[in-house]
Amino acid sequence: MSEQVNIPSIDALLASGSHYGHTTSRWHPKAKPFLFGKRGEIHVIDVARTRDKLAEAAEFVAKLASEGKPVLFVGVKPLARKIIKAHAERAGSPYVVNRWIGGMLTNWAAISNMQKRMKKYEDDKASGRLSKYTKYEQLEFTQEYDKLNQDIGGIRSLTSGKPGAVFIVDVKYDKTALAEARKLAVPVVALSDSNVDPSKITHPIPANDDSLKSIELITAVIADAVIAGKSKKTDPETSSG
Repeated sequence: MSEQVNIPSIDALLASGSHYGHTTSRWHPKAKPFLFGKRGEIHVIDVARTRDKLAEAAEFVAKLASEGKPVLFVGVKPLARKIIKAHAERAGSPYVVNRWIGGMLTNWAAISNMQKRMKKYEDDKASGRLSKYTKYEQLEFTQEYDKLNQDIGGIRSLTSGKPGAVFIVDVKYDKTALAEARKLAVPVVALSDSNVDPSKITHPIPANDDSLKSIELITAVIADAVIAGKSKKTDPETSSG
């Protein structure tokens, strides 16, 4: 499947700054297999390993998508929000970019209730039932809906709290998302910078998680993998073969 997804060249990865790790004083010892060396006080990530692991992750994600399993994109870090939202929407995938609500995966009953409240508001508005309330009540309902939409609007397509996998840009920033996915044994695909423990990630992609270009490049590949997997699922020739 990975051959259907364009995996960036080593030159492209270098141009995006994917090879820049953190200062040597902040490194995680388990990241050592992914490191090329040092440049002054900065660890340099081995982009040959980045490319290999990205190809593996893309193949895994494409397979999930071909089986109809959703990949949840997570990027609450301000730097990543627009990128995650744009690529998740392009791939037709659920996403979280504003804030991770505790229990978003592990307390699905609460999230499902929030989804139902959103649906009721939409139904009431479409049917005209909303107009039977006072203007003040309508305003309250609208404000609640806007808040719900901000919090969980990106996961409206999720019908259960256990997606096929979770793609996380920064596992340190979104540590709660990582912890909940691990608790439910949901596979995690994530950027793994030099200060990250890759053993906690199912498919670590060694790369700079603070570079806009690095995040953009890698997130685009994961979104492309979702799209490729979905096309395989819906291709009659592929499914019949």
